[in-house]
Amino acid sequence: MPRDLVLDRMALVAALVAPLALAAVLLPLRGTFSNVDVALVLVVVVVAVAVTGRRLAGVLAALSAAVSFDFFFTQPYQRFTIVKAEDLTTTLLLLVVGLAVSQLAARARRLKVIAVTDADHLSRIHDTAELTQTARSPSRVVDHVKKQLIDLLGLRGCRFEYGTLLGHPPRLEQDGTVTVGRRHWDADTRGLPGEEVELRIFGNGHFYGRFMLQPTPGTVPSQQARLVAVILADQAGRALDTAETAHGAG
Repeated sequence: MPRDLVLDRMALVAALVAPLALAAVLLPLRGTFSNVDVALVLVVVVVAVAVTGRRLAGVLAALSAAVSFDFFFTQPYQRFTIVKAEDLTTTLLLLVVGLAVSQLAARARRLKVIAVTDADHLSRIHDTAELTQTARSPSRVVDHVKKQLIDLLGLRGCRFEYGTLLGHPPRLEQDGTVTVGRRHWDADTRGLPGEEVELRIFGNGHFYGRFMLQPTPGTVPSQQARLVAVILADQAGRALDTAETAHGAG
């Protein structure tokens, strides 16, 4: 089993179990500390899970902490009911803070990956962003990104489809992972699948199309290269969205 998948599962288990286990440890001390102090201790566990950078684990930890706090430390005890306004406020704050921390941690993890990208990758991102700002036609950006993807991922070819979603080809996801159907594909050791791989592009939340990547057998693009590919595709999506917005305004 891939190491990242094992870590993902461990993080999810910790997210569900750790807040509940801590609540059980603190239960004999109920009444000794204020509920605000208990909530702060539970937040520490949420942060500990969230720093793994796995967004879903952080969200689950926040939910588990809020539910555990409600069930064990708010009156009436052992019921999912809150009668005191201050306890309701504390529970909501625990949930909101936990969710916010998980989002920030996940974003920090992605930024850390990009931060160690080499100068060539950074140059690709910069050049594409600059072209997005200056190109009069979004097709220029799309063509530019196609060439960048071929070079970056070692492809034998790449084409762009506007607004079509025919079939269910393997997909390069937004986090740089690859899926085949509903299964995770170990791209770090196996490279991209042997068939065409889609990389969908969006602009301002709107779907505009997809790059169809044609992998070269035996080539294994790194995770950093795959993440950079996603960023380049996002730039193409931004160019298409800008052009559509301008056309609508005209």
